[in-house]
Amino acid sequence: MKKTLSKDPTNVIITGVGGQGNVLASRVLAGMLVNAGYYVTIGETFGMSQRGGSVMSHLRISEKSVMSPQIPWGRADIVVALEPVEALRVLTKYGNPDVAVLANSRVVYPVGVITGELDYPSIEEMQNALKRISAKSWSIDATGEAVKLGNPVLSNVIMVGALCATNLLPIDHKSFEEEIAKKMTPDKRRINLLAFDAGAKMI
Repeated sequence: MKKTLSKDPTNVIITGVGGQGNVLASRVLAGMLVNAGYYVTIGETFGMSQRGGSVMSHLRISEKSVMSPQIPWGRADIVVALEPVEALRVLTKYGNPDVAVLANSRVVYPVGVITGELDYPSIEEMQNALKRISAKSWSIDATGEAVKLGNPVLSNVIMVGALCATNLLPIDHKSFEEEIAKKMTPDKRRINLLAFDAGAKMI
């Protein structure tokens, strides 16, 4: 039996910086939901994605109809951040008291921080801020787990697996397996399934 959404539409933002696999994560998640019978509209905004700039994908999920691609300000239901400061950046515009946040705790320092021109908050400061401004929040070291699997880019799939384990969306291991069977060659499927399951175990 098809699970129902807790809210229709459910508005999801996946955010990160260029090179983290943000777009692939949004495409895979959208595919899983479409296969489950939902309407999914994707809207994307890119900063200087080739140079580590902000990347953000809007997913609007509905049982009833196709939605406009951009989530209105203050109306995100779920934020998945592949980089922790990007979670805070998104929440300043799209957050609300009921939002749920899943964030990768591994930072990607912008050039200004590396050169000493800008400050970067500590992990503890960011995690505390996320708890204060969201209804639910999870912080996991997806990048560290991806490195153990041999490829840091797998952090995006680990985040999708973790999102599945939060039960915020009607997705599961089977729906992920079916989706990557369409999108990936057989030699890549095994490591991606391992990454998905690793993420699920981190929640």
